[in-house]
Amino acid sequence: MGAFYSNTLVDFIDDDNDSIIGSLTTQAGAAGFHQQLHTQTFSWIEEINILKSSFIKLISVNPNASTFGILLEYPIARRDKRIDAVIIANNLIIVVEFKVGKSEYIGIDKEQLLDYCLDIRDFHFESRDKIIVPLLVATTGNSLSTELIKIENFVQNIVFANSEDLSDKLNIVINKFSDSTFLINYIKWNESDYSPTPTIVEAARTLYAGKSVTEITRSHAKRINLTKTTDAVINAITLAKASNQKIICFITGVPGAGKTLAGLNIAHHKDFQNKEGSLSTFLSGNVPLIKVLRTALSRDANKKLKKAGSSAKVKESERIIAFIENVHNYFKLYYTDEKIPNRKIANNKIVIFDEAQRAWDAEQSMKKFQRNSSEPEMMFEIMNRHDDWAVIVALVGGGQEINTGEAGLPEWGRVIEEKYNNWKVYISPQLKIGDHSTGNLTLFNILPKNVEIIEDPSLHLNVSLRSYKAEDLSNWVSLVLTDKSNEAKEIFKNKLSKYPIVLTRDLEKAKSWLKDKCQGSRRMGLVASSGGRRLKATGLDVRTEFEPAEWFLNDRNDVRSSYYLEIPATEYKVQGLELDWAGVCWDIDLFRDKNKWIFKTFSGYKWNNANTLEKRKYIINKYRVLLTRAREGMIIFIPKGSSDDHTRNPGHYNSIVDYLISCGVPEL
Repeated sequence: MGAFYSNTLVDFIDDDNDSIIGSLTTQAGAAGFHQQLHTQTFSWIEEINILKSSFIKLISVNPNASTFGILLEYPIARRDKRIDAVIIANNLIIVVEFKVGKSEYIGIDKEQLLDYCLDIRDFHFESRDKIIVPLLVATTGNSLSTELIKIENFVQNIVFANSEDLSDKLNIVINKFSDSTFLINYIKWNESDYSPTPTIVEAARTLYAGKSVTEITRSHAKRINLTKTTDAVINAITLAKASNQKIICFITGVPGAGKTLAGLNIAHHKDFQNKEGSLSTFLSGNVPLIKVLRTALSRDANKKLKKAGSSAKVKESERIIAFIENVHNYFKLYYTDEKIPNRKIANNKIVIFDEAQRAWDAEQSMKKFQRNSSEPEMMFEIMNRHDDWAVIVALVGGGQEINTGEAGLPEWGRVIEEKYNNWKVYISPQLKIGDHSTGNLTLFNILPKNVEIIEDPSLHLNVSLRSYKAEDLSNWVSLVLTDKSNEAKEIFKNKLSKYPIVLTRDLEKAKSWLKDKCQGSRRMGLVASSGGRRLKATGLDVRTEFEPAEWFLNDRNDVRSSYYLEIPATEYKVQGLELDWAGVCWDIDLFRDKNKWIFKTFSGYKWNNANTLEKRKYIINKYRVLLTRAREGMIIFIPKGSSDDHTRNPGHYNSIVDYLISCGVPEL
């Protein structure tokens, strides 16, 4: 759906105000805003009058402006909001946000306006590589001087105007940036594909509100995408239900491809709801992810239920908890009582297991549950109790096992082959042959003859939604971590041009770079390996405890938030979540020597060799997680070390710098 109203400037001036208001009101109703507030109508009337007056003055000094386009109430789906006005002036896009009756240009209004501009720049097809000017109109505000300096990231500095000087400000902007040799057709711009990429928090909010996640995802992805994967699993579940079969579907994908999003989409699909609740349960062992999503949903609910009674609030709280459940609590509840399925578990015929590769092995399960069974085996035992049909959907992010006791993919294959070969298995080709997206692991070493296996390419997500500016980021990271610097450099040069990655030896420069890049409500933060214990010498202590929900959700004014760049989040706190801009802080738990990685762990007062293959795998995977957290770009901070400190050998740090430069990364 495009703007509620659009026209040329001259026809807009001639159009009757009542007719314009009628169009806006009708389109608002069609968009689902059935109760139109009088305050909104009054605001529209004032905005229209201000725009008409300003356009008349503008055309008198710049006659060509009569053909410019004006669009009112243009929707920004990802934010569930609308831009007040967009002016298409030759090659220029001017985004106008009105604050009717306001006299100040405050921070929250600036942030809102920048968010609109950034979303248009990144997700609106006809706005690609176009100059976008944010214009904030506080109708009774002071007249501020305007000095325009062209910014290379296409979104320019905010221009401030009031109702009296708006025409002057528009003329200044047009004279500075407009080029009549490159024309944007305002009708084509209005009809353009606008396909935003949601964060996992935005997606969760959308699904929780009962909307389809396809409304806020990139529909124009040419390759296998979220919709195809979701449909493939839903079709498999429908077939299992109709034929009373038990099936397991493995969804694989590159880091940030939207595996969790696909799982949430399936779990809350309308086809799996009935009068008694949902047939499906979304399970995650990722405690920070659970906390962040539940807190985000709770904050939204609190705003809506301020005046509601306690029973309504309790009901909403229970619904939020059920939206995403802790997998370990699930096992404690259902595995220990063999009389289950009871009524509740019988209703939950579909289980989505997020980050299934991190499921605990038998040894870890023994420590936690006193049961000598791995979590994959426990999951099969619980779901196999159903008399008719049952479905397990396992979301697999290969190469991201980061904890002792994580069983990995082979354990799922072992359990299927040895104990539950009556289950039909759906896999992607990647899970059959192994590649960088699966950590080069396969489900089975040799395909078993006693298991029915269905291979479906739609079960693999190979387009990174997170790093939407660089779909090859995960491949580059994999090459960096597997000693393939020449191939990494080639991808960096040819595939990552729109995704800035730089390195620095100065932490303050890293922070300044992040602050300069991160605009609007886009989020920045520092991340570091939990093994990076000597980063403490630079002021970063990876052992500092903090609340993940506050770090990921609180705003720029909160010292507990990621914005303050004071507390680095380790791989345990950021896995499954994301930042827009990341500062990756690299310590010498992983450095180079003789063209290979050297692995270290810190204990007491010194570094020790990480001798086992398992420990080395976890260290590599930690950095894989850290290097794939950022949606828009990252800076890698590598300390200089100190010749006076045996735990901070400058040569070790230098080896990392030299290697990353050989992989294409420039030093700031």
